[in-house]
Amino acid sequence: MTNDNSQLDNFFMPSQGVKKKPRRPAKLGPRAKKFKLWLKSKLAVFLPSREQFWHLPKVLSVRERYLILALAAAAAGALVAIPVAGYYRFTTVQPDYGGSFNEGLVGTPKYINPLLAQTSDVDRDLSELIYAGLLKFDDRGGLTDDLAKFHEVSADGLIYTFKLRDGLKWHDGQPLTADDIVFTVLAVQNADYGSFQRINWQGVEVNKIDEQTVTFKLKNKYAQFLNNATLGILPKHLWESVKPVSFGLSELNLKPIGSGPYQFSKIRRDSAGNIQSYELAAADGYYQGKPYISKIIFRFYESEDKLIDAFNRSEIDGLSFISPPKLNSVRWLGKLQIKELKLPRYFAVFFNQNQSQQLSDKNVRLALNYATDKNTILDKLLANKGTAVDSPMLSGIIDLPPPQTKYDYNPEKAKKILDEAGWKLPAAGPVREKAPPPPKKGGKSPVPESTKLEIKLTTSNWPELVMAAGQLKEQWEKIGAKVNVEILALPELQPAIKDRGYESLLFGEVLGLDPDPFSFWHSSQKRDPGLNLALYDNKNADKLLEDARQTLDDSIRLSKYADFQQLVINDAPVVFLYSPSYLYGQAKKIQANGAAVIAIPSDRFNAINKWYIETRRSFGE
Repeated sequence: MTNDNSQLDNFFMPSQGVKKKPRRPAKLGPRAKKFKLWLKSKLAVFLPSREQFWHLPKVLSVRERYLILALAAAAAGALVAIPVAGYYRFTTVQPDYGGSFNEGLVGTPKYINPLLAQTSDVDRDLSELIYAGLLKFDDRGGLTDDLAKFHEVSADGLIYTFKLRDGLKWHDGQPLTADDIVFTVLAVQNADYGSFQRINWQGVEVNKIDEQTVTFKLKNKYAQFLNNATLGILPKHLWESVKPVSFGLSELNLKPIGSGPYQFSKIRRDSAGNIQSYELAAADGYYQGKPYISKIIFRFYESEDKLIDAFNRSEIDGLSFISPPKLNSVRWLGKLQIKELKLPRYFAVFFNQNQSQQLSDKNVRLALNYATDKNTILDKLLANKGTAVDSPMLSGIIDLPPPQTKYDYNPEKAKKILDEAGWKLPAAGPVREKAPPPPKKGGKSPVPESTKLEIKLTTSNWPELVMAAGQLKEQWEKIGAKVNVEILALPELQPAIKDRGYESLLFGEVLGLDPDPFSFWHSSQKRDPGLNLALYDNKNADKLLEDARQTLDDSIRLSKYADFQQLVINDAPVVFLYSPSYLYGQAKKIQANGAAVIAIPSDRFNAINKWYIETRRSFGE
């Protein structure tokens, strides 16, 4: 018997040995033939025959010919446009892998090592791309997990527990574990390694719980401790054989192995051995997936002028930094997207009252504050690429209200304060003087001479600060002060700062995105290595700073900082000036860089794994 089901299977899926007969066209029935003949006769009335069609151009006028050609072209265009429009209608642009860019930096790499990179922007830039930490800052300046999958803080605020992500790898393919975290922190704490990060980790006990878990135990609560967890982690299996005394000499400082989005590829040197360029490649094993941009080449220059000249010659695609006065020197601004990033730093004039009798008078300090036109300085120095600063805390970076008191530009008020304090303009000269107090009865010492309102202003030879010093000299001399500007190269300025050997210092401070102003303003930090450049000493301010850094509740801590900033403003130990924006000249072809706030310049690369140059179109995404 024949199996009907198998015959159906062979009909729909013929076996390989059965040949299918060619399908013949179906025969038309009588009615269909009759309809076909009728339709042909009717169309013949309206449509020209083949012979008539070829003679059509002879019958039509020139205008009619062009009209028919236009209609034909439109029809052809529609046939092409409809599928193209549909393609663009139902697809979206997506990032694709590939592409590269060249960026210029001022300086040269030496220590591409997160433990040694703190003094060089070039080293920090490269370290940011090659290494990863437990935490990192996002595009908006908030802390987020990086190598850590999550972290916890104990109820007493003393124990921090970090759990690593699954399957973490170093660029050489070796697994990244808690052993690497412990090794890195112990190296930082060891003075023989010479890490500038050591001060942040003193007194912290680190312990491995298992291969993916590590804890940090603090002796005292410290609200800003999580900022320290952004430290780049070193691979123990490569560095443990390097002795501390040789730490800075290892080849791994220039050919590093990390766990970040990009890995070392090659170095190019000139005939003298100087590094000319440094190439990075996208890391295949990066935990967030391979970055879209395949290659980054950094080129190094001695100065900003040479950096800009290289861009003008199309040697590089982007500029790591452009100072506002140099923007007009950039020839092809249209090739750049100028990213104006907020950076938590400010510049101010710090008064050393121990070195100047004049500046020990609060009335003089108040007058100099009122005599400072910050808006003019912003305009002339920075082309308004920044903001005026009135406080030791930057309200645009952290959620602090503006200070209740600030010193708006008012030269007439400045003059009045000096007049009432006894600083008078003599008839013979433009510099104010203050008469000495009358001698005490029975005193035999000679009467001291009058004191002139003379101030020595020290700063570095960085062009921006030289210009700022010139503006301050001009403004302060209008109220009767004599200003002597001292410009020092950085090697000469550093000893003066260390020894506090200045009367007034025009300099900058970098606060951090979750700032701890303790080292800048607590009285215990008046001497090196503290950073209290104004030698500020106020017991109430000290107490607020001590309490704030041990307060884990953000709102309470910010309230203490608000009270602290008001004390500093009232005491007027400085003239706060401005906070410049960080101008990053990024190549215009790069997409998806949403950075707005950065802690340090290298943080502009925080989300570089999401940047892209190449694109593709995809359906249904």
